Amino acid sequence: MPQQEPAPRRPVRPDASMSLLTTVMEHSLDAGYARAAARRRAAGGARPAHGARTLRGRLWLAAGLALAAAVVTLGAAHARDAAPTVAREREELLERVEAGTDGLDRLQGDVDALRADVAARQRAALPDDHADRADLVALLAGATAVSGPGVELTVDDAEGAGQAAQGGLGDGGFGQGGRVRDRDLQWIVNGLWQAGAEAVSVNDQRLTALSAIRAAGDAVLVDNRPLVPPYTLRAVGDGEELAAAFAAGPAGSYLQVLADDYGIRSATEVRDELRLPAAPSLTIRSASPVGSAGSVTE
Repeated sequence: MPQQEPAPRRPVRPDASMSLLTTVMEHSLDAGYARAAARRRAAGGARPAHGARTLRGRLWLAAGLALAAAVVTLGAAHARDAAPTVAREREELLERVEAGTDGLDRLQGDVDALRADVAARQRAALPDDHADRADLVALLAGATAVSGPGVELTVDDAEGAGQAAQGGLGDGGFGQGGRVRDRDLQWIVNGLWQAGAEAVSVNDQRLTALSAIRAAGDAVLVDNRPLVPPYTLRAVGDGEELAAAFAAGPAGSYLQVLADDYGIRSATEVRDELRLPAAPSLTIRSASPVGSAGSVTE
């Protein structure tokens, strides 16, 4: 039986294996994307091109940078203009302070010179046999500076002392604050006088028979001069005996109660040499001129 010849094979197209790619290339958008694009075009809302968006962003960025540069420039210019004014005001203030300090020093020098002149005239006016008595009167009145052995007593507020009400021991307001009050300093100063002190000062403020220790709010005043803690009391006298007499007296007991019950801190030291200044001002209540029986009252 004769064999049949195989049927001839169709020639294969060269792009038969690329039909999917060809379809994608020919139909890049499906129907949904095409309809959406048509609606946007019909409504006039076509998205701006990428180049347009980039240009707009760059313009906004440039505007922001220009505004920031303008603000920085104006600030620098203002600071540069204000700097000389501030420096000039500071220099003027320093000059005023220095001038005031120099004037105060000159006035203090004049006061010292006048005080020395008054003392010299007093000595010259008194008879020789009254010279010692005049020196004693000047010492007791605080008219002259003194030096010698004595006791240095430091009194300070309790640690963490608050703003307590004005008062001293036993008046109800002191215990909450632990503050050293004017009444406490009065007790201590009177105790030093009682113990035999010949001259007393508080924070270099010389005390006399006319001195007053008072309070104004939370400030302690000595002869109307405000003092701040710690309070340093110096008393000229026999150091050992003065310290022992003070500790054994009522003022020493009072100070111990302040320490035990309210935390007031204190320290006592015997010094071989102390120097107390003269009282800043003395009030003359009455005086008898030499050679006159009358008296002059201030």
